[in-house]
Order: sequence, then structure tokens, then C-alpha cells
Amino acid sequence: MSEANRRMWTELGLDLQAHDQLLSVLSDAYQQIHLSQKNRPESTSYFDFVMSEIHCQRIGELLQEKQQGRKLVGSYCVFVPEEIVQAANATLVGLCSGADFAEEEVEKYLPRNTCSLIKSSLGFKLGRVCPFLEGSDMIVGENTCDGKKKFYETLRDLVPNLYVMDLPQMKSEQGRQMLRAEFYRFLEAMQDLTGFQVDAAALQNGIRMVNEKRRAIHRLQSLRTADPAPISGLDALLASQIFLYEDPRRFAREVHKICDELEERIERGEGAFPANAPRILVSGCPMAVPNWKVPHMVESAGAVIVGEESCVGERGSRNQTGEDGETLEELMEAVIERYFQIDCAIFTPNPDRTEHILDMAKRYRADGVIHYGLQFCQPYLMESFGVEKALEDKGIPVLRLETDYSQEDLGQLQTRVEAFLELLK
Repeated sequence: MSEANRRMWTELGLDLQAHDQLLSVLSDAYQQIHLSQKNRPESTSYFDFVMSEIHCQRIGELLQEKQQGRKLVGSYCVFVPEEIVQAANATLVGLCSGADFAEEEVEKYLPRNTCSLIKSSLGFKLGRVCPFLEGSDMIVGENTCDGKKKFYETLRDLVPNLYVMDLPQMKSEQGRQMLRAEFYRFLEAMQDLTGFQVDAAALQNGIRMVNEKRRAIHRLQSLRTADPAPISGLDALLASQIFLYEDPRRFAREVHKICDELEERIERGEGAFPANAPRILVSGCPMAVPNWKVPHMVESAGAVIVGEESCVGERGSRNQTGEDGETLEELMEAVIERYFQIDCAIFTPNPDRTEHILDMAKRYRADGVIHYGLQFCQPYLMESFGVEKALEDKGIPVLRLETDYSQEDLGQLQTRVEAFLELLK
């Protein structure tokens, strides 16, 4: 790494030794998992470049924006409305939470039987290895599951500016009113942070920018319905992961280029996998960088993942926000409506998510569904039983997996995945 990057990380307060170890592990994993794939589209070199510069170019760009007066907001959840952040002259980035880090230190703050995503989020802070987190002017938490709620009580003492957004737990009129109140409160907090007064034009511009990158990822996802699938699930997942922190305009432009190539592949009948490869839909918990364990296992066994029903997947990006409002109030209602449609497992009852999975299985012509759950993630693990029954009632085979970020269960998982794929064949 260049001396300029090391100076940047030092100024952010990173632990350089720990950070070097993290980047080394990430680089090795990327080489072994992504770069070892056969028949990748040439334009996915964009993903390779972004990952090679994951803690370099992008954080450098964001720090330059900060010098020019723009604020940086870090987030752990797709419920945080990026449209409002953009409208207030700030940039939203997803924060690090996809690998175990500083585990011994984490367990001084959190119980051992806390889900990996929450423990990872705290580990990246305690280990001082996430430049996006250390560079943020505000970190936004959200009251989704009980684990997250209590985690933010701990995090509050470790970061200078934590904002916690409350969220409804039921899809009711009262729930909608609660989300409306929280989004207006967040709008005020963003205006206080940036000193920028949001009007209808600013919010409309923010909506359009975010919608454009959603349209790009939607286009890529829809092309995966082709048989054979023109892109691997690993590379498509990478697009959804990069979606969370890359520059929105550049992301949209580059992903559309990839889609152009994928359409040409479809016309030629060329796929990342053979046409007879089992087609898998992955449903459940989000997979943040570098959580590629299960997708790599599935595709190494000869199947192709054609869709993700996940926050890092369709759930987090599928719906557009209405752009046609003329007043700030009308546009805020469009933002509220868009986010109220998210079918996170925190909601009760939650039939929308089951219907979404069934719809995706049909659209992507999935031969089977793997429901991916992180250990101790109660909402998704408890919903997995109902999801499994609904799928099997429709004649769709399903495999429920429960795992964490470690490599200790690789053998057991591989045996189960291979047996499931053999069943599909």
C-alpha cells in the first residue's frame, strides 16, 4: 500500500497492524473465491478494481468531500433513507460487518450467543479497522431486532455521534405514522448535521440519484432470470455489496456496462454455468463483505445462485421511490411509502416476505431455495420454519442453513449443500 494511504489511515485512527491483517485476509479470500471463477464477464473487472481499492480510493474520495464541507453518514441497515441523506448534502455508506474481528474484546461487551453480524459490527469498531466508520460524521443505528437495540447502547459510548432511528414492528397505520415521524425527525437531524436546509428540489434530486443506482442493480438482477444464467451468484452478490458504499453515479454507470455485456451473453446463449446447473435462490440474513462462505460453497458444488432475497439483495433495493411529487411533503410521503414496503423479519405478522420469496423463486426459475440464517438471529431463524412450509407446499425444495462467520462448520455445511444439490439433480 502507498504511503499516502497509510497516512490517511493513520489520520483516521486505524490500527495499522490490525488493518494490514484484515486487508491481507480479504485479498486472499477474494483471490481464492472470486478471481478463481471461470467464464466471468470481462466487465466484472470493475468489481475487481473496487475491491482492490476497498479501503483506499473510495475512502479517499469521501475524505475529499468532507474537506469541501460534505458530511459522511455511516449506516448498518437498509432502512436508513439514503434519499434524505443525499438531499441534505451528505453521503451514506454501509459500515463493515461481514467477518469476525477482535472477538475476545467483543465478548467483554456482548454475550457470546449474539449474532455474528452484531458482533462483527462491534469488532470492527473495537479493532479500529473500518475507515468508513472512523471517518463518519454521524453513525445511524436503527431499532430493528432486540440485539441491535442493545448493541447501540454499547456503541453510543464508543463513537462521537450516534443517531438511533426507531422503527415500527407492525405493518399498520400506526406503524406507518411512526415511520413518518421518525423520517421527519431524521430529516431534521440531517439538516442540523450539515447546516443545509432541504427543500423539494433537493429531495427530488436525492431520490433520482438513489433510484438510478437501484435501476442499475434491478437490471442486473433481472438478467439472472435467463437460462443459462449470464453471471455467477458470487459476482451478482458482489454488485449488491458494492452498492452499499460505492459512488452512486459511478456504480450505476459501470453496472449498466456490465448489463450490456450480459445481454450479449444471453443472446449468444452463453452462461457463467451450464444450462443444466441447478438454479438456487438464497433467502434470509444479509451477507456483507467478505461473507462469501455459503455462496462459494454452493457454486463450487456446480449450482448457480440466481437471486438473493436479502437486505444485501432484492429486499434492500427492489422498490423505487416516487419522483413526481411537487412539494417537500409529497416527496417525503413517497420516501416513507418506499421504505414501509421493506419486508424485514422484524415485522409481525410478515406474510409479505413469504410471498416475496415465492414470487422470486418463480421469476428466477429456481430449482430450490437455501434459507441462510446467522446463528442467534432470532427473527430470520424463527421465520425460516414458515418459509420452508410455504415453499414445500408449492413443491419447491428448501434447505435451511444456520451458520456464522467462522470456517469451523465448512465440512458439515458442504455435506448438506451437496446432498441438497444431488436431490435437485
